[in-house]
Amino acid sequence: MIGGLFIYNHKGEVLISRVYRDDIGRNAVDAFRVNVIHARQQVRSPVTNIARTSFFHVKRANIWLAAVTKQNVNAAMVFEFLYKMCDVMAAYFGKISEENIKNNFVLIYELLDEILDFGYPQNSETGALKTFITQQGIKGQHQTKEEQSQITSQVTGQIGWRREGIKYRRNELFLDVLESVNLLMSPQGQVLSAHVSGRVVMKSYLSGMPECKFGMNDKIVIDKAGKGATSDEAGKSELGGSSGKQSIAIDDCTFHQCVRLSKFDSERSISFIPPDGEYELMRYRTTKDIILPFRVIPLVREVGRTKLEVKVVIKSNFKPSLLAQKIEVRIPTPLNTSGVQVICMKGKAKYKASENAIVWKIKRMAGMKESQISAEIELLPTNDKKKWARPPISMNFEVPFAPSGLKVRYLKVFESKLNYSDHDVIKWVRYIGRSGIYETRC
Repeated sequence: MIGGLFIYNHKGEVLISRVYRDDIGRNAVDAFRVNVIHARQQVRSPVTNIARTSFFHVKRANIWLAAVTKQNVNAAMVFEFLYKMCDVMAAYFGKISEENIKNNFVLIYELLDEILDFGYPQNSETGALKTFITQQGIKGQHQTKEEQSQITSQVTGQIGWRREGIKYRRNELFLDVLESVNLLMSPQGQVLSAHVSGRVVMKSYLSGMPECKFGMNDKIVIDKAGKGATSDEAGKSELGGSSGKQSIAIDDCTFHQCVRLSKFDSERSISFIPPDGEYELMRYRTTKDIILPFRVIPLVREVGRTKLEVKVVIKSNFKPSLLAQKIEVRIPTPLNTSGVQVICMKGKAKYKASENAIVWKIKRMAGMKESQISAEIELLPTNDKKKWARPPISMNFEVPFAPSGLKVRYLKVFESKLNYSDHDVIKWVRYIGRSGIYETRC
């Protein structure tokens, strides 16, 4: 498995170093610094092979995390571990920065001792780790035998992500459906590629050891329900009434370790005992029947060799009762631009010479509306005969619905030992759709 783990700053100085196997020497540290951090050309691949040694690396701000191995390991698992390590550090001391790593280096070594054993990933659940590794160091000296046995049974037991005996005055569940919609559209309005990457993030504050059941409008589930029920019953949603889109086809999905995969395979129901606090329940990806929140219509006209006329219209494609926020449209300009005059109906627009783009910002925009911007771009004469490549117009936004059409059909909680039912639990569901790489060619 992993032979060693190193954390570097932007200068290539080693902040944290932990070697798990004898085949990884000190020269591996220098090899990564020279060939990746100080490389003349930017290293784009997250895996670098140097002298039969593989370096799996991720970057957070100005910090590099590198897992080193000489064995043929599962790359996906190594990256999952590195991202999990970043999440654990962020949960303990917030932002991953050089100062925070230096201030918490003892804590990081304690975490590495628990998370990795001889290079094999172990329990990386933040909730479980926080029961015995605190900001002040490892718990243990002032604990009773009962507390120590509880920690041991949690870490080594079947449910390592949740401890027993949790109690809350109010039982609450928060569920966020967070989606990122990616689009590449032709100037004529033809969709060249589109997909949605989504996450279901939950915060659970539930007493005892509850069993949760989560259902969504997955196409396979709806088709099964439709055979045994009427179309009206199949389309109804327990949380949020009847959804406009009957079902969605999920291309692929991954789950938190708490989800019972056998039940999902047989019944397509997501059944789990939730960790305490915040966690990511699942990730998914869809490519069919995506609701595109905005349509960008560009019109670029060249007036001679020293002038460009640009007109961009954006149309919102969702219910009028909904409001989109944080809208930003970036219109690229040629490198030889000397001046820009902008007129926009709504929001504020500004030419940024350093970024070679006109940035148009709108605070809010309701559904089924349109707005436009016009710009006259003056160009400097140039000897370059190459035509301007016309980079795509990009857009950022946030909308209060899921562009994939995903809806939460039900979220049920069962607790047999403690005296509370599903109706006693307060549930909150929120949908947020954001732009990923949302581009239109001009």
